[in-house]
Amino acid sequence: MKYLSVKEWAEKRGVSERSARNYCAQGKIDGAFIIGKTWNVPVDAEVPTRKRKKKISPLLNILREQMHSKTKGGIYHKVQIDLTYNSNHIEGSRLTHDQTRYIFETNTIGITAESVNIDDIIETTNHFRAIDFILEDTDSNLTETYIKRLHQILKTGTSDERKEWFRVGDYKMLPNEVGGKDTAPPEKVHMEMKALIQCYNKNKKHSLEDIIDFHHKFECIHPFQDGNGRVGRLIMFRECLRAGIVPFIITDDLKMFYYRGLHYWSTIRGYLMDTCLTAQDRFKAILAKFRIPTVE
Repeated sequence: MKYLSVKEWAEKRGVSERSARNYCAQGKIDGAFIIGKTWNVPVDAEVPTRKRKKKISPLLNILREQMHSKTKGGIYHKVQIDLTYNSNHIEGSRLTHDQTRYIFETNTIGITAESVNIDDIIETTNHFRAIDFILEDTDSNLTETYIKRLHQILKTGTSDERKEWFRVGDYKMLPNEVGGKDTAPPEKVHMEMKALIQCYNKNKKHSLEDIIDFHHKFECIHPFQDGNGRVGRLIMFRECLRAGIVPFIITDDLKMFYYRGLHYWSTIRGYLMDTCLTAQDRFKAILAKFRIPTVE
């Protein structure tokens, strides 16, 4: 093997000597080695290719900007209220949309004639935090640690946290079911979640169908004692943003179609796809209102 000095190799490849030294120091040139202070570079070594920065969707950029600037009345404000209200309401929260808005905007409950469940309030404020969490990090692949952190954010401070058999931020201890169907037993949850995530992460680019399929399999495993639906829908929203796909919010009026779609996904994918596409069309109308372009 013939070797060149850094200066000779840089001149041959048309790069600066400084860049060549950095490539060597960072281990980006196979076979390059240093003797004393002199780098020796294989004569046939190629210039390392630069990784392109992942393009971030205009929507994600705006959501992050408005989150950090605490902008009122924009798309971030609307997503926080609409996604939190609908996802919690699907799971039985009795807070109204106006009450959810009031909590987000004022950090207070307001006076109400009816009694209010404390867990509903805590899970509402926690859900606001969970949305911020998914907006902060859309670059990394899904992991079990990430998903458990979402659950921890959602359930911290609730009455469930005081139950010995309930694991906040960890997989379930007791068997459970969803929609009358058995789910993964506690002892198999880790194995099934690991396999699901590994299979999903093999694809570098995900389609809307891929994301919905992951959601269906996640809900079938039902890894947590409670909170699976909300965690699953947060993941869907996050993965759409990550893939440059217009996200969507399953609104309360679509709940029964959503449940039907999950039930029949294995045999008739059209039910859930149509429901999600309907929700996506509604979200596109909201983006148009705020004059936010899509990247689809």
